Amino acid sequence: MTAPRLLGDIGATNARFALLFPGHAAPTELTVLPCRDHATLLVAIRSYLALHPQVAPRACAIGIATAVLDDQVTMTNHPWSFSIRELQAALALERLVVINDFTALALALPLLEPNDLRAVGRGQARRGAPVAVLGPGSGLGVSGLIAHGAAMVPLVGEGGHVTLAAANDAEEAVIAKLRQRFGHASAERALSGPGLVNLYLACCEIAGHTPRNLQPDQVTQLALNGEDPMCLRAVDMFFALLGGAAGNLALTLGALGGVYIGGGIVPRLRSLLEPSQFRARFEAKGRYAAYLSQIPTWVIAAAFPPALLGAARALED
Repeated sequence: MTAPRLLGDIGATNARFALLFPGHAAPTELTVLPCRDHATLLVAIRSYLALHPQVAPRACAIGIATAVLDDQVTMTNHPWSFSIRELQAALALERLVVINDFTALALALPLLEPNDLRAVGRGQARRGAPVAVLGPGSGLGVSGLIAHGAAMVPLVGEGGHVTLAAANDAEEAVIAKLRQRFGHASAERALSGPGLVNLYLACCEIAGHTPRNLQPDQVTQLALNGEDPMCLRAVDMFFALLGGAAGNLALTLGALGGVYIGGGIVPRLRSLLEPSQFRARFEAKGRYAAYLSQIPTWVIAAAFPPALLGAARALED
């Protein structure tokens, strides 16, 4: 058997792995491993490969939730840190590509099918125009694609750490609480799983409510069930701020090709997304409201993690 390619999508919470066998169009053998259960990325990869002892990958591509600037990679929201050269040697790989996870997701966007997407609001994509992608998960990933000749080239950046902007007094009050707590109120401090908890705590403090010790999934579930008004307020503000951030990104990139929302949080909250302020805030950019009204926004709802498809493309490129 010709060696398959190993693909990885590494977030702060879960590490997703799959194998792409020669002659196959799609990866298989998807496995999700909790990061907290493995001391290092190498240990996690070896745990995955132990499930498939009959294969020995010779090439690997990994999308990981952090900036990849040189040989040493350190995750932003998780303790894992590693040398790309040492990881390649330890796994006896002929080739190892390590890129940002949202760069990998951007590479996958042209491969998505219509049933992988859920439209939010109006707009019609312009062929060949830049596209943008952002997604709240354990952190906030941001990327995009721009045309370079006949190809669409992914952007590499850390847009999740831009300064969070308020559009009204209520948001400014919450962001002031985030500044008091963190110093810099980045977009990720609100638009992520931990960010949902940050919003909940700030809303409770401002309203004079005693907060509960909630995890992100509890905040979302209580909001979905309509059981906690502070959780609902936090989720409402989350979507409003996400719409504003998505609109800022669309203007910055000129993303007339559309804006995609990835990550693990928004697909689970689609019933609250539709009636939220997300799309209104996406378009609420003064003189450029009409410009933004032309741009479609989609939630990525693919069954298979698309960043793994992007990792496979990174190996081809």
